[in-house]
Amino acid sequence: MNPAGEREQFVALYGRHGAAVLAYARRRVGSDEAEDVLAETFLVAWRRRREVPGDALPWLYAVAGNVVRNRLRAERRRGALQARMVGVAASAVVEEEDPDPKLGEALAQLKAIDREALLLTAWEDLAPDRAARAAGCSRATFHVRLHRARNRLAQALAQIEEQR
Repeated sequence: MNPAGEREQFVALYGRHGAAVLAYARRRVGSDEAEDVLAETFLVAWRRRREVPGDALPWLYAVAGNVVRNRLRAERRRGALQARMVGVAASAVVEEEDPDPKLGEALAQLKAIDREALLLTAWEDLAPDRAARAAGCSRATFHVRLHRARNRLAQALAQIEEQR
């Protein structure tokens, strides 16, 4: 089949089943991620367009189910990795920089963006202008981030101290 004919068939496939696949995705991942699932599903359908059966909707549901499961697995892995990174970063800073375990606890309470700003300057020993490049932002933005992160770290340390 010529490329124009394949495109037309694919557009028709999307027109017939796009809304149903979107509804399927919304029921499984919510409205926020449903359109991403729809896009990934039809990307797979485009790549495998010669394998799409005549009764395409069940096949599309199967593909969408796989996309949802892959996204959920990736999210679990990402969450586990972030938890490990927080623990490793906090414990490594405590081991290398300060024998006070309160520092590690306070760092673990910070948002990742705050922790990264602090660690780039304190642990990696980067000047703020170089840390800004590593963080992918302007120097001015990084200076604001670093200032806020230092304040949040001080607040977290004060709260930990009050609890003890």
